[in-house]
Amino acid sequence: MQIAIVLFDRFTALDAIGPYETLGRLPGAETVFVAEAAGPVRNESGNLALVADRTLADVPTPDIVVVPGGPGQTPQMDNATLLDWLRTADATSTWTTSVCTGSLLLAAAGLLDGRRATSHWLALEQLKRFGVEPTGERVVTDGKYVTAAGVSSGIDMGLTLLGRIAGDEHAQAVQLLTEYDPQPPYDAGSPQKAPAHLVERFRANSRFITT
Repeated sequence: MQIAIVLFDRFTALDAIGPYETLGRLPGAETVFVAEAAGPVRNESGNLALVADRTLADVPTPDIVVVPGGPGQTPQMDNATLLDWLRTADATSTWTTSVCTGSLLLAAAGLLDGRRATSHWLALEQLKRFGVEPTGERVVTDGKYVTAAGVSSGIDMGLTLLGRIAGDEHAQAVQLLTEYDPQPPYDAGSPQKAPAHLVERFRANSRFITT
């Protein structure tokens, strides 16, 4: 089984690494980072790079597609090369997945029409523009499409899909070995729980137009 994790300039690192560390532990699977051009691709801060060993053209039929989000997602929304690759890969994929605003790229490619999906809380409403039903759930499975909410939820998405493919015990083993046992010092991980002034500050400065 081949897992293709898409990279593009100014992606969010944990969006890609969360699934890599969980879903990438699928027995016998090959995980590859792919981009339009092979070589290092820098994250949103510019101070970290992951290496795409293969181009999109090199990996036309992955079994699992993982699309991260990040500030660089916005200029990718009309990138015909990427969107065409997503449509082609999706035609034969077993699972097509996203983390954070990566779901907007799947939606822009027309892959989520009429489906339920999630995204970062600041971007949820944008899904409606593409005929997608947004939900506030952390991980959403609709057919072969698995979308995760913001950034850290990619770990949950990876474990969820790992359990579906390899069984609960294997997913539990990966969770144990990675010691994924969240005990955050604050209970502010969603707009429903965070201080209202923080939520409003980020909404006001969001790159997404509030509708």
